[in-house]
Amino acid sequence: MVSSPEATLPGAGGRSRVGAHDVQRLDGLWRAAPQKPGAPMPAPAGPHWIDAPVPGTAAGALARAGQWRPGTETDLDSEDWWFCTSFDADDPVEPHERLVLQIGGVATIWEASLNGLPIAAGTSMFETAEVDISKLVRQTNELVIACRSLAAELATPRRPRARWRTRLVADNGLRFHRTMLLGRLPGVAPGPAPVGPWRGVTVSRRRLVELCSLSATPSLRGADGLLQVAVTLQGIGDANTVEAVTAELERDGAIFECDLDLAETEGTVAAAGAIEVPDVARWWPHTHGEPALYRLRLRVRTARGQTPVDCGTAGFRELASGGTVEEDGMALAVNGTPVFARGAVWTPPDPIGLSPDPGLVEAQLEEMRDAGMNMVRIPGTGAYETTAFHDACDRLGILVWQDLLFANMDYPAGDPQLRQVIEREVRDVLASLHGRPSLAVVCGNSEVDQQVAMLGLDRELARGDLFGDLIPSLVGESRVDAVFVPSAPCGGDQPFRPGSGVGTYYGVGCYELGLDDARRADVRFAAECLAFSHVPGEEALAEIAPGEPTGPPGGHPLWKAGIPREHGADWDFEDIRDHYLARVFGIDAAAVRHVDRDRYLALSRVLTGEILAEVFGEWRRQRSSCSGALVLWWHDLLPGAGWGLVDHRGRPKAALKMLARVLAPVAVWTTDEHLNGVAVHIANDGPHPLDAQLRVATYRDRAQLVDQATVAIDLAPHEGIELGVEQIIGRFVDAAWAYRFSHPAQDLIVVSLERDGELLSQAMRHPAGWPLEPEPWNRLGATAAVTPAGDGLYVLEVTAERLAYGVRVHAPGFRPSDDCFPVEPGGRRIVTLTPTDEATEPAVRLTAVNASGSLPAGAHRE
Repeated sequence: MVSSPEATLPGAGGRSRVGAHDVQRLDGLWRAAPQKPGAPMPAPAGPHWIDAPVPGTAAGALARAGQWRPGTETDLDSEDWWFCTSFDADDPVEPHERLVLQIGGVATIWEASLNGLPIAAGTSMFETAEVDISKLVRQTNELVIACRSLAAELATPRRPRARWRTRLVADNGLRFHRTMLLGRLPGVAPGPAPVGPWRGVTVSRRRLVELCSLSATPSLRGADGLLQVAVTLQGIGDANTVEAVTAELERDGAIFECDLDLAETEGTVAAAGAIEVPDVARWWPHTHGEPALYRLRLRVRTARGQTPVDCGTAGFRELASGGTVEEDGMALAVNGTPVFARGAVWTPPDPIGLSPDPGLVEAQLEEMRDAGMNMVRIPGTGAYETTAFHDACDRLGILVWQDLLFANMDYPAGDPQLRQVIEREVRDVLASLHGRPSLAVVCGNSEVDQQVAMLGLDRELARGDLFGDLIPSLVGESRVDAVFVPSAPCGGDQPFRPGSGVGTYYGVGCYELGLDDARRADVRFAAECLAFSHVPGEEALAEIAPGEPTGPPGGHPLWKAGIPREHGADWDFEDIRDHYLARVFGIDAAAVRHVDRDRYLALSRVLTGEILAEVFGEWRRQRSSCSGALVLWWHDLLPGAGWGLVDHRGRPKAALKMLARVLAPVAVWTTDEHLNGVAVHIANDGPHPLDAQLRVATYRDRAQLVDQATVAIDLAPHEGIELGVEQIIGRFVDAAWAYRFSHPAQDLIVVSLERDGELLSQAMRHPAGWPLEPEPWNRLGATAAVTPAGDGLYVLEVTAERLAYGVRVHAPGFRPSDDCFPVEPGGRRIVTLTPTDEATEPAVRLTAVNASGSLPAGAHRE
């Protein structure tokens, strides 16, 4: 049990903390035991009890006890699960205090008892329960939470019958239950199902004042900001009335405040007012400016004393989307500036226990930011995220696309009990997101429009009362400043067409179309796209089968468990990747895998990175119709080659590092325009002018310089430009090798954006084919050296006389700032190595797609 001087209040969206309150977090090891559905709680000394981290899940407890490992099948929904703990309440509850037990969330159907007395129950994973236990506590207390078998509940016939059924889930009865679908999606996310108190449990001792609700609504009035503040408070204890409330905003030492007007209503006090901020600092997504935030605090005076209330942060920005979403797509503009939205669909960084450390969540969002991403989508198959998650998005400048948690199924909104649960859920989540500058999109559901259309049914069935009336009404009432998308995808003659409305895009990917389809599809906004089986690094592979030093063979059950597949399909996404190995690289995947699996994995890593970079390069260029795209998805749910851009440990895969070069706020990249040559694209998303030099160099035999030219680049903030390679060189060189009058004049084109000798961004194109044949490192003329840089950091310098392609950094105990990168002939790359454990010196070696063996880094230089 952990003590804290502040309590987090759900009535204020989880963002406010009253200084006069104390909170005990009942975190730590509880005890958990499975039981047959409906059976009584097991005897306390029985053999089935195991230690269970809470917040956490049954799967997390089993994994900790060594009774289950990721990738193996288990049906946690088939049993009841019991969780119990004890806590002390040493001090008596005074008349001017309230002792409140808060259960942050339990999956899924549950009951709670305190000292043998029932105190709470729930049917939704997403609801918080709050119970006044002032008169129930003893000096030592036993708290028990029983999670009832969802499988047993699903076996009970329910009405009304579904108007359509989806293959996404194994049991369409899940539509009656408010619970996470991840863990219950065969093929895609088959398990483990979330069961248990996955959100924190607290006991808070509340004094002086109760903050019942908070609304902070920012707006802009020209160059100035205005924050409308409305709170509802209640004094605790007899005759303890609220006498005054002052609200203040603070940033960089500057304070702006106002006294709120008070009005009494049925035992509570409503306080309201507006804080004016002259020449306000605006919030921007990090790619386009500073995500400026102001700290919001209240000072509340009651008859018994005064207490501060920390209300989190506020940010001021304008958000717009051109046209009508379903007709014109979604072209976001922040503060009047168009923003190419790029990012990923979020998956939990702790998919087993669902209780990651807030530091881990922020580290993952920082990884996303550092990869040039400025949007994250919380999908309808997942779970609502924590206050800490949204605080980090506000702070880091990452836009949030928030799905309401409905996906694919025909939800029975006519069921009175379920309807009440849905209304509370939607109101609560929208209240918690109200006023957040990072919130950009609220989406009614995931793929319900698409599901109905693909079944050939009347499209009106997709909206109905729930998605056509109730949810849009609740979103409107909430006054959240965000674009509302009814369903993703939606719009057009069919909701899944990428050329209109908000779509999804898998033409390149599971539909096995050529890379040129990325342009032909005329994508407007891809709410999800480019799901590939991305191969992680060797360390991640070794964790799948620890007894096999080179990792599991391709047919190993645990390897295949990590490969997503469509439910019921006889292919998986490794087959898709193998298709593109042949289509893009001309590689027979089966033949290479049979004789040299390590090379097969190395080629697979670089392949998916090249595909993602090529497609996003198409979409980000100035003349593209696309205004944003989100990769499916961020974090692997299981060890192996899943859809995640980071592996199951949260480490970036090669594909993410390669994609990041095209997504950077200041970036250069190329596209093959065939008979129109090779286009060079430069983006300057940031708030400052870009004064740099663009150098174009062409090489023959990937070593001999053929042509080189440099032009000055002067771009205003938030501006981009497109030039031609031959325009820069000054003559026709058949840069794309499209005319093919003879052998290619160059087999490597390097474009570099430089400033004062510093490489800002670099891209390469291979008009005569990919450099895949391995050569000895000495033929490449490559060197590698490591230099201490202070604070435990090291700098790795890599040089090469000939092109080195797909260079990977292997440095156990360290994380490289870049990976799977090319080195220009006669050029160099600088990589920072950051320690991840107690390692004192890195033992670095390099591998490359076009090099045989590995290259050890030279002696460390002081």
